[in-house]
This record gives sequence, C-alpha cells and structure tokens, in this order.
Amino acid sequence: MRLKHMAIVCLPLLFSGIAKAQFLMDMIDTTTSVGKGMFSLYQKYDAVRFSGYIQPQFQYASSKGIKSYAGGDFPAEVDNRFTLRRGRFRLDYARYDEDHMPVVQFAFQFDGTERGVFIRDFFGRIFENKWDVFSLTAGMFARPISYEVNLSSSDRETPERGRMSQILMKTERDIGAMVTFEPRRPNHPLKFLKIDAGLFNGQGLTATSDFDSHKDFITRVAVKPIKLNSRNWRLSGAVSMLYGGMEQFTRYIYKMGYSAGMPAYHVDSSLTNQGKIAPRHYYGADVQFRIPNGNNKGATEIRLEYLRGTQTATASTTETPGTIPVNGSVNAPLYIRKFDGAYLYLLQNLGNPMNLIVLKYDWYDPNKRVKGKEIGAVNGGMTPADIRYNTLGCGFVHYFNSNMKVMLYYDLVKNESTSLEGYEKDLPDNVFTCRLQYRF
Repeated sequence: MRLKHMAIVCLPLLFSGIAKAQFLMDMIDTTTSVGKGMFSLYQKYDAVRFSGYIQPQFQYASSKGIKSYAGGDFPAEVDNRFTLRRGRFRLDYARYDEDHMPVVQFAFQFDGTERGVFIRDFFGRIFENKWDVFSLTAGMFARPISYEVNLSSSDRETPERGRMSQILMKTERDIGAMVTFEPRRPNHPLKFLKIDAGLFNGQGLTATSDFDSHKDFITRVAVKPIKLNSRNWRLSGAVSMLYGGMEQFTRYIYKMGYSAGMPAYHVDSSLTNQGKIAPRHYYGADVQFRIPNGNNKGATEIRLEYLRGTQTATASTTETPGTIPVNGSVNAPLYIRKFDGAYLYLLQNLGNPMNLIVLKYDWYDPNKRVKGKEIGAVNGGMTPADIRYNTLGCGFVHYFNSNMKVMLYYDLVKNESTSLEGYEKDLPDNVFTCRLQYRF
C-alpha cells in the first residue's frame, strides 16, 4: 500500500508543468519534443523527463545488394527488408533557480535496434545566471553545424538526412565542449540570435577514442525565425563553419592535378608530410522560409542549405576516418579533395497540418576537380569515392496525432556516368520506404 500511495503522489509530479523551458533546445539530433516541452517537472522541484520514439519500417530497393544511404546498405541477396531504424530512449534532468531560470541540465540518450545498443547523447550543460545569455556544454552531443544535422530524426519529414550530411557528419555527434550565446529572457534585444562555438575530437562516434591531438573548431551563428509581415511569414537562417583536420600518419598525400591533360591524383611523398595536419574545412549557409496557409490549414515551407570545403579521407571513401587508416600493416595514404553539396526542401500541407507532401533534392560532389567520363579515363587513381550523386525524393507524411505518424517516401538516386568499371551508367539503387513512428 505504501508503494501505491507513493506512486499516486509522484506520478502527477513527474507528468505536470510541461513547456516552461523551451529555450533549453534539444541538443541537435535528439527528440525535438524535448525542445518543445523540455522538462516535465517544474516549479521548485528538480526536473526529470523521459521521452523516446521507435521507427519500424519496410523498404524495397531497385535491385539486390545495393549500397544505400537510405538506412544502410542492403545485404547481397536482399532487395526488401523490415528493420527497426531507430529506437530511442532519453532522460533529461534540470534544476532551476528562484527566478525559474535553468542552472544545470543533464541528458542521456541511447539508440536500441536489432543491430545493437548505442549511446547517442551523454552531456551536461551549465548556465550562467547573471545575464542569462551564456551556457557551457560538455560531453557527447551533436555538432553545431548545418540545419539538417540539427533537425531531430523524430521530427524530420524525410526518412534520412542527405548523403552529404551522412558522409561528412556521420552519426552527427562528437565528444567535446561548446559555449553558447542564447538570450533566455523574452525582453532581451538579441533574443533572436543563437551562437554556438566549440572544440571537438573530430572523429565523431565512429571512434572509441581520439587518435591525434588535433581538434575541430565548429561554430554556427543562427537567426531564429523572424516575423516578416502581418500574415506571419517567417524567415530564419544561419552560417556555419568547421575548421579542423587530422594528423598525417603517412608521408603519402594525394591531391588533384593533371596527367595527359586530364584530371588525376598526384602523390606528394615528402618526408616532412608525416606529422602535419591534413585539412577538414567546411563552410555553409542555410535558410528556412515558412508561409502559413491560413485557417489552420498548415503551411508552405522552403529550406535550402549549401556546404563546401576541403575533406581529407582515403582512396575508397570521403568519410572522416574513425581510426588511423591502414593498408595491411602500414598506414594508408590520405586523399585531399575539394567538395560541395546542397539540399532543397519543399514542404506543403494538404488542407490541414495532419497531411504533408514532401519534395527534396540534394547532391553531394566529393571531388569538384573531376566529373563524368573524366573519372577513370586515365590512370589517375580515381575510385567510386570521387563520383557525384544527385537524389530526388518525394513523399507523403500523415500525422495521426502528436504521438504517431506514417511516412511513405521514394528516393530516386542518380550517380554520374563515369569511365570506371561498373559505373559507366546510373546504378539501379532507388529505395522506397514505408515507416511508422511511435513517440512518447
């Protein structure tokens, strides 16, 4: 009976007082319901909140065994599959001062699927309470770059982030520390501004530890949605930068040049290369424009983001290495490429906010110095990692309620035709996804 009485007393406390701390944003790719109503218990008590979601889905591919960024590669003899794409559980804790301003926040989130259980967030954040504008975050959390990387998987209107976002920011998160400027009082003259700046290991969650002493500096300066007119048109945007790199554990560094008048890789094998820092420099900008349709019929929204820079990886991939690259028993050579990529979303509600049409176009060009039939035309060291991909996606999302939605989405993927064997024409690697999402 005593346990029963305790439950009767505690449950109302645990599930009351939502939405008085919206400024405590979800740490980028975590449940955005946390950002909308961050903590369940408020007032003078400590705040604890549990949240999560699961995403079971069925997929059908154009052919068996394709390589795909629509939830991972298909096994060799498989062209359709049921998977549990994500199964997230998150705990948040916070304390407030007598002015109802946050003092400290802690968050822990893990992802459990048929592939295993992985930590996704594990961070603490402390707030200064003199000006109520600064905070310091440390631990494992999403890197402050790109709007799409910041957007939660539970709220995103497409099954996955674009190819560029997945390659350059695999798993989105890293271990580091970040300072944030974000006014928390509603009368602050700069309440529309948010600035993040931090230092991170650089390898993300693809590594169990840092393999060099070099850190990535990442910053994002964002303007929150600004009302443009009496019809509530809203515009927001940001600029972001990642300035980092990785130590060269090899003397063999490949960069683009020309051979017989054609683009080709040239090796720099100077002894002084070893120990230097190979660059990872990204520069980007994003814009979001939203027009309400009126009479509670939803809205039209356009999102655009462009990212370009220099990426260091290996011959076979442009993903940031999680460990020191090796070929057998020796360190593998590094490849430095100029890249760019972008995405464009068009979101349109159909008569009400419960039904949404989604159109998305994105591209990722991992090597801007070579294109089309030039790839593989001469013995220039080109691989499939140098091929540009364009993806056109279209879909329909129906929201049954705030806790459940269904998504039907088709990715039309097109690679450029090259002179490489197996990539002379477009590959049959389109994917249809049907996904349910349950959220609490």
